[in-house]
Amino acid sequence: MRKLSMFVVAVLTIGLSSAPVFAGGKEDGNGAAANSAGARVKLVVQADIVPHAELLEFIKPRLAAEGIELEVNTRTDSSLANEQVATGELDANFFQHEPYLNSIIAERGFDLVNAGNIHVEPIGAYSEKYTSTGQIPATAVIAIPNDATNEYRALIILEQAGFITLKKGTDVYQTTVANTVDTYTKPVKLQELDSALILRVRQDFDVYITNTNKVLEAGIDTTKVLFREGKDSPYANIIAVKKNRANDPAITALVSALRSEEVRTFIESRYKGAVIPAF
Repeated sequence: MRKLSMFVVAVLTIGLSSAPVFAGGKEDGNGAAANSAGARVKLVVQADIVPHAELLEFIKPRLAAEGIELEVNTRTDSSLANEQVATGELDANFFQHEPYLNSIIAERGFDLVNAGNIHVEPIGAYSEKYTSTGQIPATAVIAIPNDATNEYRALIILEQAGFITLKKGTDVYQTTVANTVDTYTKPVKLQELDSALILRVRQDFDVYITNTNKVLEAGIDTTKVLFREGKDSPYANIIAVKKNRANDPAITALVSALRSEEVRTFIESRYKGAVIPAF
């Protein structure tokens, strides 16, 4: 029995030593991914479904070849995503632009940073009733998002389209219709709504303004946009991580893959202007 036991231990020892090592993407004592020589790393990234998760799925094979397993979390509620990155539950998130992240940092004190700009989703104006800006009546009722920065973005394109003028020096993080609109060039009515509700009630409005990713997720033809931001929009969607992981090799590989020429081609061919590379 003693000889048999020693034989089993030897076999198990050989088996364990020859098995591939796999390390999760959690932090070590220095805040870096546990990625020793030859080890595989797992990254868990929260992302909106379109286009964020689609871009992540596209780069999975490249990351796998580099020894990184990418797990994409597509929970639709992003309200906790920054907190979950801050606590280490997630390695990164991919759903927001930097001005929004900065507003959350100012509010909650999270030690998060932008690890890289990936793409712009131009905020745009759509309608179930009209097919061109010229058809919009002067007394139109227009739904706009009420969240930080997106409301300001909506007001900017309404100004560019000739419906309103804005006050100078507006705080983009404290924007409301009441404190931001200077004059109404046309007597439109602006209805501030939670961005998650706008598409559900879009038939109730002459025009609704929302982000491209929400339009794509709803299956709405983005070429039917009435007017929207241009390619110079400062609101690029980013990879957000803890500050002490900004130079983590696995995070760097993730960002590099998302900013590759292959991803640029994928974005341009798949989304046809509804999503724009920011690199």
